[in-house]
Amino acid sequence: MASLPLVSIVTPSFNQAAYLEQTLCSVLDQDYPRLEYWVMDGGSTDGSVEIIRRYESRLAGWVSEPDRGQGDAINKGFARAGGEIIAWLNSDDVYLPGAVRRAVAALQSDPTLAMVYGDVRSIDGEGQTIGHMRYADWGLDGLMAFRIIGQPGVFMRREAFASAGGLDLSYHYLLDHHLWLRVAQQGSIRHVPEEWAAARFHAGAKNVAQAGRFGQEALRIADWLAGDLAYAEPYARNRARVWAGAHRMDARYLLDGGRPGAALKAYGRSLAAHPGTALAEWHRMVYALLSLAGLNRLGAVYYRLKRRRLQALEERRQA
Repeated sequence: MASLPLVSIVTPSFNQAAYLEQTLCSVLDQDYPRLEYWVMDGGSTDGSVEIIRRYESRLAGWVSEPDRGQGDAINKGFARAGGEIIAWLNSDDVYLPGAVRRAVAALQSDPTLAMVYGDVRSIDGEGQTIGHMRYADWGLDGLMAFRIIGQPGVFMRREAFASAGGLDLSYHYLLDHHLWLRVAQQGSIRHVPEEWAAARFHAGAKNVAQAGRFGQEALRIADWLAGDLAYAEPYARNRARVWAGAHRMDARYLLDGGRPGAALKAYGRSLAAHPGTALAEWHRMVYALLSLAGLNRLGAVYYRLKRRRLQALEERRQA
């Protein structure tokens, strides 16, 4: 056991009592023997602290104090932690059984790897499966084109995280993607085609409640890539895809935020920059057109039927 690397998991949390216990248990019930777990609560007043105290004896440590947001809580947690391999799990997401063990095995298989990531299941507020997010080996070029990796499925070497400078607190919505881009400069990254985690989508989640602001940060990241000399060569190679990806992400979240007209304009900018990148979301473009024409009920029926099909597939898989 001593030969296994120590893994440190940090959970940032603020007023997520409805889901926090499920998150805690999904980490504490992992079958990896050398794991330390830190919970960084931002001063919750909804009963979260009482939940954390119930599991205190199994935690490496925890705090409940005001912070400067999610990124600050994560950075402070990693500063306290001692693991060679690190990850964070938000307080409404969960790890699937065996996730930590499999991530460690992947990192140990190749010492040049700075980061590995698995696939992520989408769940709703009640924990029901609503989708499956499948990824691929995208590397730095894919990340620069805004191929988005589900954060709950990511594990990194501490050295790579530190060399990348940690989480940039000036980002609030795509702080994880901004970090992956910098970590990918420290070593190779690899996708493992296994589901390691589940990300929860609910009304209070940041990716739902504040959807419109994600696109703004995507465009800001594109500007940063254009001006940072460390990315000069890959940016020159990927310039069209970078901007097409940023505008596509802006369009996606504008559509999710109920602004189909603005979304179509953003999709237009994405098409102008790099049609192939933009057309990866042709079905969302159609939905935006239907919404703008007042026919969004047709699109809603389509997504409802798709969700039912995914749930049926998941039930058969678990049977």
